[in-house]
Amino acid sequence: MDGLENIYLEDCPCCGGVGSIEEEGGWCVYIQCLDCGAHTSAISYDGQTTLYEAAKLAADNWNARKVHAPGPGE
Repeated sequence: MDGLENIYLEDCPCCGGVGSIEEEGGWCVYIQCLDCGAHTSAISYDGQTTLYEAAKLAADNWNARKVHAPGPGE
C-alpha cells in the first residue's frame, strides 16, 4: 500500500491503542484499532477516488474521533 505508511493516525479514541489502515478487497478502506477493534466507517474508492485519498479521509475521520466502538462480545 504505497504511501499509506505516511498517513498520520492518532491513538484509538476508545482505548488508546494503535490504529491500522485496513484495505478490503480492492473497493474500500477503514481504520481499525489493533487492541479493541473500534473502527471508522468504510470509505469506498474507484477510478475517481484513489486508495490513498480514501485512506486519508478514513484517517481524518479516525483523528476526529468518528469511530464505531465494539459492543460486548464483539
